Amino acid sequence: MGMAKDQDNLEESARFDVNEIAGSFPDHAESLLLDKYLVDRKVASARVFRVYRETPPHYHAQSDEYLYVMSGKGTFWMGTPANGGAFEPGHFLFFRRGTIHALPEILEAPVVFLALDAPRRDPKDILFVNPADGTPESFIQPVA
Repeated sequence: MGMAKDQDNLEESARFDVNEIAGSFPDHAESLLLDKYLVDRKVASARVFRVYRETPPHYHAQSDEYLYVMSGKGTFWMGTPANGGAFEPGHFLFFRRGTIHALPEILEAPVVFLALDAPRRDPKDILFVNPADGTPESFIQPVA
C-alpha cells in the first residue's frame, strides 16, 4: 500500500487500508487536526484526517471538499451556524470552495474523516474567519 503520485501526469495506482490509517493516528496532537494524504494530484487529493479539538469557522479558497465520516460524532455547520447538525459514522458532508464551515462540538472521539478534494487542496489553503483563531500550521499537520 502506498501513495499514488502525480509527476508530469504520470499516474500510478494504489490501494489503501483507510481503517488502518485512521487507527494509526496518535491520541493527542498539538494542532487541531492531523492529516495523511493518500493521493495528491493537481486535479484532486484524497486524505484521511483526525480532528482533535473543535474547529473554528474557516474556509478553503481553492477546492471543494467531500467528507465521509469514518468515526466519531459531533456537530458541523456549513454556510452559517443556523445550517448546523449532527454527524456520525456513515454521514457524508459536501461543501464548495469558499463555504465557511466549522465543527463546534466533538461528542464522541475519535473523529476521523476520509476527505476528497477537487481540485487538490493545498495544505496552506485554510482561511479563518477570525485570523486570531490560527494559522494553517496550527490547524493541521501532516503525518508520515
